[in-house]
Amino acid sequence: MELSAALEGNRDLKERVERASGVHIEDCYQCGKCSAGCPVAAWMDYTPRQVIRLLQLGLGEEALKSRTPWLCAGCQACYTRCPREVNLPRLMEAVRQEARRRGRVNDRKVDIFDRAFLQSVERYGRAHEMGLIVQYNLQSGQPFKDALLAPPLLMKGKISPLPAKIKNVAEVKEIFARVRARGGDGH
Repeated sequence: MELSAALEGNRDLKERVERASGVHIEDCYQCGKCSAGCPVAAWMDYTPRQVIRLLQLGLGEEALKSRTPWLCAGCQACYTRCPREVNLPRLMEAVRQEARRRGRVNDRKVDIFDRAFLQSVERYGRAHEMGLIVQYNLQSGQPFKDALLAPPLLMKGKISPLPAKIKNVAEVKEIFARVRARGGDGH
């Protein structure tokens, strides 16, 4: 009975991730081009190909525990190389969201940055770099990290203490509202 419940849970996880990402996991035939082209694969515990394989084999819980989805830069290098057009960045985001939903945040600092970045984009229509840095540093418990970099960046005009907004911030906020209405957390 316990085994059948575990299998059902893994099937449910696979379906949720597929539905959220729009990726059909079985499309991947494990050529490895995604992993070979990934610029951050060296720091991952499982390569992108291995995360897909875990999901294919019904080992979704292992994929949720992985650091890999949290390290994925979403750079699309894997997607552009994939002969089957498996959108791996979308899949990694769906795995990350599912892990977050289940309270299994593997990399707290990446999660803090992700949330701070999205809050900044929702609020201003773009990232406010200085606000993002301050929010991230405070929430990650390192308030003075990179503090000595701020004055030169301010002097050179590379960062601003005041956020710049785009013209139609309301449209961006509407996108976030639609994501939440569809069951996404938007942050």
